[in-house]
Amino acid sequence: MEPLTRGSFSSSIGDSAELEGNLTLSDRLKAFKNSRFDPDAYITSKCNHMNEKEIRLLCSQLVGLKKASAEEMRKSVYANYSAFIRTSKEISVLEGQLLSLRNLLSSQTTLVHRLAEGVRNDYFSANDDDSMDEDISTFENEELSVSESWLSDFLDNLEVLLAEKRVDEVLAALDQGTSMLEAANGNHSLTPTALFSLQNAISEQRQKLVDQLAETTSQLSTRGAELRSAASALKVLGDGTRAHTLLLSSHHQKLQKNIQSLRSSSTASGAAFTAALSQLVFSTIAQGARDSLAVFGEEPAYSSELVTWAVKETEGFALFLKRLILASTASAGGLRVVTECVQICLGYSSLLEASGLSLSPVLLRLFRPCVVEALCAYIKRIEQSSAALAAAEDWLLSYPPSAESSLSSTGLLSHSIALQPKLSISAHRFNSMVQDLLEDVGSLESMQLDGLALDGVLEVFNSYVDLLINALPGSTENEEDVHNIIRMAETETQQVALLANASLLADELLPRAALKLSPSSQSNRVDMTPRRASERQNLLPEHREWKRKLQRLVDRLRDSFCRQHALDLIFTEDGDIRLNGQIYTFMDDSTEEPEWFPSPIFQEFFCKLTQTAIIVTDMFVGRERSATILLMRMTETVILWLSEDQSFWVEIEEGPKPLGPLGLQQFYLDMEFVMLFSSEGRYLSRNLQQVIKNIIERAIDVVAATGIDPYRKYLLQLHSLINSCFGSVLPEDDWFAEVAQIAIKMLIGKANFGNNVERDDTSPTASSIVSHGSN
Repeated sequence: MEPLTRGSFSSSIGDSAELEGNLTLSDRLKAFKNSRFDPDAYITSKCNHMNEKEIRLLCSQLVGLKKASAEEMRKSVYANYSAFIRTSKEISVLEGQLLSLRNLLSSQTTLVHRLAEGVRNDYFSANDDDSMDEDISTFENEELSVSESWLSDFLDNLEVLLAEKRVDEVLAALDQGTSMLEAANGNHSLTPTALFSLQNAISEQRQKLVDQLAETTSQLSTRGAELRSAASALKVLGDGTRAHTLLLSSHHQKLQKNIQSLRSSSTASGAAFTAALSQLVFSTIAQGARDSLAVFGEEPAYSSELVTWAVKETEGFALFLKRLILASTASAGGLRVVTECVQICLGYSSLLEASGLSLSPVLLRLFRPCVVEALCAYIKRIEQSSAALAAAEDWLLSYPPSAESSLSSTGLLSHSIALQPKLSISAHRFNSMVQDLLEDVGSLESMQLDGLALDGVLEVFNSYVDLLINALPGSTENEEDVHNIIRMAETETQQVALLANASLLADELLPRAALKLSPSSQSNRVDMTPRRASERQNLLPEHREWKRKLQRLVDRLRDSFCRQHALDLIFTEDGDIRLNGQIYTFMDDSTEEPEWFPSPIFQEFFCKLTQTAIIVTDMFVGRERSATILLMRMTETVILWLSEDQSFWVEIEEGPKPLGPLGLQQFYLDMEFVMLFSSEGRYLSRNLQQVIKNIIERAIDVVAATGIDPYRKYLLQLHSLINSCFGSVLPEDDWFAEVAQIAIKMLIGKANFGNNVERDDTSPTASSIVSHGSN
């Protein structure tokens, strides 16, 4: 055999697989439905040039096709239950009509025999003498006497057997009578009158037995073997459809009685009552299925009626449980109770799947509205609980009480810190309730509530972020009455705690809780503290998008925080602007050399960022990226405001005192100072660096546009000569960096010039900080 090339394999398997992937199951089965289908030829055509790997691939495809075909058959059967039942009932009616027709034909046959017998008697009476008539009358009287005697004994025996409810013997007697009736019709051993009497007697006694068996089946006291025996006897009598219906009806009546007894005698509620009720209902359905199979076998008509009955009983049970427990519990937000009850019901119903009864879809369809209502109500409870705690919140971070009380050793401390990070009181409550919500929803994986649960958590987290924003003293997002019910975060530590709450929830706690919704977490929940890398790998695409939405909500809070602190820096309490163009435009009016040091507002900005860095370092332990982003955003907020403030630039560019060389040098120093301490603090972003460069270039353009000044040597003859003449207006870049570095050391109390100071015109010594640029 020649080796199979990759091209031949692609053409034989790959192309066909790609083609069949776009076909429906019906189209893919057409080849097998053909009356001329030859299995051997099909296998030969597929496997003639295949190696072992390709044959295994074909086998796997055939197995998949077999499973799909079986699933299609199962769906078809479930979809046509009503048609099966209707057909079975029509067949039963037809059987009854055939039985009536047979009885009518038997009656007609008897009538014909009687007419023939009458004609024969008239013929003999007209042609025979009186002696012959006497002999015939004597024979007929003797024969009638014997027939009537047997018939009388037969009827008396049937009456006794029916009265004593000896069903098997009654059936045997009826069979004997039927056999006698058929024999008499053939050999004319009975007179037509006796034959007609026997036929009527058999029909009447048969109907009496049917009524007696139906009554026995309908009685609640009839149990087990007696019930099955009565149903079997009805089936033997030709009334199988009625027998099966009565059998299932008997189980229904007993179930209703037992439910009433359970409800009146049981003091349990919630999950305990649901377990007892589920066990009662599904055990009754299982017993009914066993009885049906034992008496009627697997005939399609009876199996369809059984499934319909089981579905109806399950629906009644689900509606009863909803009315009794689930509806009120769901409206009150009792998600845990609702999910436990639904899990119990699904667990008991799954025990019937081995017998072919799949009732879980019925329960899921009926219970889903209750679970959704409980989920929505529970989300509302989270929002209300968080708001209530925020009214008395001190906005201080701590471990949850459960973690603190369980700490008994240093080893447990580190594990508890990783498992239970520090949050404020309201954030702990929020996290706990969301964890419970996602765990409860995750336990009902078959209901596919993941998207609804994640959307609900996103919604309630948005409400919680609104609470945190309103806790900022300068927040103006909502009405003033909202601030009256939320305790303000007065200190900067409390305000940073607001960010710590939101960022920790959005970065770690909520995404970790969302993992409970993934199928893999249902089987293994031991490791509740996976690494962040593995968390990202386990998150589904929709979970990753959900996490990005959480981050955007945190950005809202961060922006509000930074905007508040930027406004506190830029504006005074009276509303005046501290960061204005006059800081720089008035410097050139002074006759003395200025003391080169960052402007007071930027010194204060540095001190604020330094203090904030200390606070966030303590609060964002292990989450340095969040701390860096906060400091970066705070710095960008101030610088972007400066870049976009039109009043600042109008005053510098078009004011009565445009920016001069000394003002430009001071402005350059301030910007270099911001870049330096941002860089050393590791929160200098590319965006901030580019914005500062653009601001400096704009300020240089302002000075260049002033033209020539004959009384000072810091002149820019033309804007095109900025690079060549820049040294006469501004010092070298190293000078700004060194002055800014010295300023940072002085502001943090680490400046120590000592004997290392070299007094020259090019080094930023202590004297050069005081005056620079004079000769």
